[in-house]
Formats: sequence, structure tokens, C-alpha cells
Amino acid sequence: MAVTSENQRPRHPEKAHKPDNPVKRKPAWIRVKAPVSRAYHETRRIVREHNLHTVCEEAACPNIGECWAKGHATMMIMGGVCTRACGFCNVATGRPGALDPFEPTNVGAAVKRLGLQHVVITSVDRDDLDDGGAAHFAAVIGAIREATPATTIEVLTPDFLRKAGALEVVVAARPDVFNHNLETVPRLYRPVRPGADYGHSIRLHRRVKAIDPALFTKSGIMVGLGETEDEVLGVMDDLRTSEVDFLTIGQYLQPTPKHLTVERFVTPEEFKAYEAQAYARGFLMVSATPLTRSSYHAGEDFARLRAARAARLAEAG
Repeated sequence: MAVTSENQRPRHPEKAHKPDNPVKRKPAWIRVKAPVSRAYHETRRIVREHNLHTVCEEAACPNIGECWAKGHATMMIMGGVCTRACGFCNVATGRPGALDPFEPTNVGAAVKRLGLQHVVITSVDRDDLDDGGAAHFAAVIGAIREATPATTIEVLTPDFLRKAGALEVVVAARPDVFNHNLETVPRLYRPVRPGADYGHSIRLHRRVKAIDPALFTKSGIMVGLGETEDEVLGVMDDLRTSEVDFLTIGQYLQPTPKHLTVERFVTPEEFKAYEAQAYARGFLMVSATPLTRSSYHAGEDFARLRAARAARLAEAG
């Protein structure tokens, strides 16, 4: 069992007793090159100097080489240990430490040094905190605004389950994009997202639009976990009912033998079909490819998202 860098604890202690699942060989269309560029190492150095975590590393994202070579790193706030134990996720699980009061300032400084025009801020789940970390999200947004006012900010938040008022704190901080991922279809929630609730996550998106109808909203799912096409289309319908603007769909990749197995690798042609179905349902933006992740090409996608809204408003007269 792999260990974390924090106190050399097992990275996923709750999975240690589980039998290994075979890790399937990836098809040619989702193999990526190892990160070796100078720019990649410069991004890594800046992240380390500011004592920050990134979801790129913690979640073993396959796109890290490409994104970090462009200086694009997705900051993961509130530490590197999550209170949930999702079946798909490679982020370490356990009892987190106290919040770092200097983290918001450090994030703002790193975003400025990296020269980011658009930044994605995500976090571990912090069910141990009374507000789930909402005030910390707001502080990070404020620090980025102060350090580099022109940078647009996308947040990818936990579900704030049983954290009354937490969502309102994040929305009041005025991010440019609010993202919360559903991850999978309702039938697979127990193995994929234990501790989460599909209906709550849908209502979360609905609440965001009720608070601020102009705020761009975004959500994503993985495929290849055993879901059916009809179930994926049902998720699309639920998200559009909540007026979500942007949908991402990517291939689930198994990070270790202790995680959920890949039931199948969805073909690029199937992803194109999902994209067409999503656009037909009215999403402003859709990213559906095997390597799509929530923050992959987020800056370019945000520019397209704004343009798509402007075009739709113009058409409406």
C-alpha cells in the first residue's frame, strides 16, 4: 500500500484490506508522455516554494505534463488529506490537520508568479470543519483578487453536505465559475462516492443559480465505471434542470489496484456522441474526451463559455 508524504501514513488506509483489482492496460488513445519539460519543473518549483498541494499530483492526473508545461496548475487547498474515501480518488484519506492560515496568501502569490489568467481552486473534503471549508475558499478567492485582479477564478468545491450556509459563503465571494462534480450516475454512488448524495449535489447546483443566476456553473462525470448510456443521459437532464452551463465527461482511470476497476474504456467516438447529446440538451459548453478532466484547458474553455453565453443572449434578442 502506498504511503503519503505526511507522516508516512498509508495513503488509503480504508482500502488496505480490500483485494487488488487488476489495472487494465490503457488503449492507445489515452496514453500520455511523461513530463520532462523545463517549464514543467519550473511550475513544480513554484508550487513547492509556496508550500501548496495540487490536484494534478495528488489525484495522479494524466494531463499533468501538458498542463504544467504551460504553467497551469490546479491548486488543492485545505491540505492533502481528505475526510472522504471515494472509490475512484487517489487523494490521501484520513484525519486532516489544521488549516494553514497562510495558505490563501501563498495561493495568491503562486498564481501571480505563474502568470495565470485563469485559475482553478479545488480542495479535499473537510467534513471535520463546521463550514466544510467555505470560509477558507472565500479567503483564497479574496487573496487571488488582491494579488492579481485580472485573473478569473474557477472553484471546484466539495458538496458541503450538512453544512448550512456554506455554499452561500463561497458564492458571495464571487468566483467566475462554480464547479461541483457529480462524478457518476446515481446507481453507482455507493461504491464511487460513499458519503455523498446525488440528490444533494443536484440541489447544490440549483441553489447556486438561485443565489446568482449570472454565475457560470459547471459539473463533470467519469465514464467507464459500469454506467449505461441511458444513465449518463439522465445525469445530463438533471444538470440541465438545474441550469448548469458546462458539462465535462472523461474516462475513469484506476490509480491503484485498491481502487475501483475500469469496467471498460469508452471510445473517442462514444465521447463525441455524448458531446452531441449534451449540446442538444442546451449546455453552453461541453468537453467530452477520454482525457477530459474538470480543470483541463479550463482557461481556454472559460473564454469559450463566455462567448457562448454572449452569442445565446444575442440570439434571444
